[in-house]
Amino acid sequence: MKTKSTNKTEEYRNGITVHLVRICGDVEHIKEKVVENNKHLRHINGRLRKAENNITAIKTIGSTLTIVIGIVLTWLGIQE
Repeated sequence: MKTKSTNKTEEYRNGITVHLVRICGDVEHIKEKVVENNKHLRHINGRLRKAENNITAIKTIGSTLTIVIGIVLTWLGIQE
């Protein structure tokens, strides 16, 4: 009887070991993908920051032109 239970115990341990090895491999794969995703997000964030700065510059130029044109039109209206 002891040999049967010992064999079953060994089979169970071997099965658990196989599952743990698979899980360990999956965890490593997940870690690699997370690192890749972080690198990609940093790249995208840099592009987004650049685009936001460009939009701010365009808004500033537009606001300045609107104010200047308004002042010029008002000045021309007052002189007539």
